Amino acid sequence: MAENLYTEFRKLTPKVTGGLVRMREETFKDAVVPAKYKILAVLAIVVVTKCEPCLKAYTKMAYQAGVTQEELLEFLNVAMTEGGCPGEQWALKAYQVFKELQQGREIEEDVCCKLEDIK
Repeated sequence: MAENLYTEFRKLTPKVTGGLVRMREETFKDAVVPAKYKILAVLAIVVVTKCEPCLKAYTKMAYQAGVTQEELLEFLNVAMTEGGCPGEQWALKAYQVFKELQQGREIEEDVCCKLEDIK
């Protein structure tokens, strides 16, 4: 149901929602800064802003980009430094998603942040 609603919304607002997709495609590709570091930076931001759909999507994207557990933990530490105790709780959520991906589990993403839209 929610995916159909999102698909309809994207068709009704292609300049805005399509713009977000194009912006993500451009932002998260390798350039002067490798893509995985940009993904880790945005993951630190979503930990602090507490966006669960983004947290799942960007953690999965980081995993698929070959981010190591050590790299992830360093960026989660940055997020906790800025986010305090709530940041620590959200960093734990991101770490849990990463661990599930390492174990081969599939992560269900919310429709607004599906990786097909981000890639």
